[in-house]
Amino acid sequence: MSTSLTIVVYHYVRPLKGSAYPEIKGLELSDFEGQLDYIGRHYQVVSAAQVIEAACGREALPDSPALLTFDDGYSDHYRYVFPALKNRQMSGVFFPSGGAVLDRLLLDVNKVQFLLASGVATQSLVDYIENEVSLESKNLNLLPLKTYREKYWRPNRFDPSDISYIKRMLQSALPHALRARIIEELFRRHVSSDAMAFADDLYLSPQDLRQMADGGMEIGSHGYSHFWLESLTVEDQRADIDASLSFLKKVGVGCDPFLFCFPFGSYNQDTLAILKERGCGAAFT
Repeated sequence: MSTSLTIVVYHYVRPLKGSAYPEIKGLELSDFEGQLDYIGRHYQVVSAAQVIEAACGREALPDSPALLTFDDGYSDHYRYVFPALKNRQMSGVFFPSGGAVLDRLLLDVNKVQFLLASGVATQSLVDYIENEVSLESKNLNLLPLKTYREKYWRPNRFDPSDISYIKRMLQSALPHALRARIIEELFRRHVSSDAMAFADDLYLSPQDLRQMADGGMEIGSHGYSHFWLESLTVEDQRADIDASLSFLKKVGVGCDPFLFCFPFGSYNQDTLAILKERGCGAAFT
């Protein structure tokens, strides 16, 4: 029996070649199916319920266990992932954001992703962001642009410096209202003027989630609005987490005990305390 666990995390899974946004950071469907075949040969796919039982010492995991997780609640997961898993008698854990599924609100994080995949020059995005920061600097008591550059203009294992800078400025560095306004305008200019229609195509529906749950998939919480939780007050963290749990209950797909995946991998001790209070079974970065 195994004392270690391999967790494989997925986001976009779709036929990328020939799609409207082939540069989105996703996985080609044929490559995903090849990965599932490899996993099937070398691992035993387990459920989150089995992982919780093992963590509590009530049940041992099999040899070479693997847990497959899918973040954000994309329609890709119903169209392509669910059938591929069912065909191989595998299970997966899906973490949709409540606001995206229930309210059909296009999350800022996804607006930024499709903006970066739209083909617009990154320098023009940087120029627009920095111009808005300069205009609002005194009104919002913002940091000097030099400070933002020093802090965020650096590469990481996913992105070069300019992309990393754009993401961090629009995900967490700037005040929420300013970020949202900048993102909305850039998305309207370069991607779509109809964000709701875009969201309706991008995200799972409640019916999709219920069918997936009925088909043996596990559904957990990914927050309601996909915030960097550690950047929020305790009260705002609690409100977002509680809204996400209400969403799962309303749709009728939650696990007991419930599962949670931190948006952006962001959390602090307050987040952990809230999840413990609410009876979380397992949380994933």
